[in-house]
Amino acid sequence: MRDWTGKRYWLIGASEGLGEALAERMSKAGVELVLSARSRDKLEALADRLPGRAMAVPLDVTDLDSLKQAAEEAGEIDGMVYLAGAYWPFGAREIDAEQIEAMGDINFTGALRAVAVALPPMVARDSGHIVLTGSLSGFRGLPGAVGYTPSKAGVMALAESMYCDLRKTGVQVQVANPGFIRTRLTDKNDFHMPFLMEPEEAARTMFEHMSGDRFKRSFPTLFSWVFRGSQFLPDWLYYRIFS
Repeated sequence: MRDWTGKRYWLIGASEGLGEALAERMSKAGVELVLSARSRDKLEALADRLPGRAMAVPLDVTDLDSLKQAAEEAGEIDGMVYLAGAYWPFGAREIDAEQIEAMGDINFTGALRAVAVALPPMVARDSGHIVLTGSLSGFRGLPGAVGYTPSKAGVMALAESMYCDLRKTGVQVQVANPGFIRTRLTDKNDFHMPFLMEPEEAARTMFEHMSGDRFKRSFPTLFSWVFRGSQFLPDWLYYRIFS
């Protein structure tokens, strides 16, 4: 188990949902937090009510200069958790150019930018912790998710590539792949969401994962078997079932 007391972590996407719930759990464990998202008001309100030390550092993950400036303000950190996300449900027949660009830019390219800013100092000192947030939807293409699924698949591939390069160093890389979490994003869905989790439940599972040594955790476990198992299905069967 990781000793969290006195550690300093940068949470990007901390203003609500899973990010907010994870910040509360980490703060209770003795972690000093740097909280980032676009909304200064939400970040400052969260920082004020956390039991431990926390500072609000607003940023825009679509802007590399904004991330660089935030990293300078944050100072030295022990770990970075990327939780920022955007989501709109639509399929290939209803593509919205602005929304699909936002999902790609926030979910995936934003993660690339954050890693590019946070990782080099960790590599230089051979110590650090990078945690990325994928999704069960990222294991294989899904109907009605032409923007979200590929953006999360990219994040999961990024984590895998980083793990290949860093697994024998002092920099730990992890990825968490949750299913449906009740947030303002999933409120957009007009379909039944199996195994729907509350943010606090998802944060508990994610924090347990971050406290251990495993690279990947996909949850809820039973629901994840559907998506992990789908990778072994031949195309003709997979698309007959899922599309």
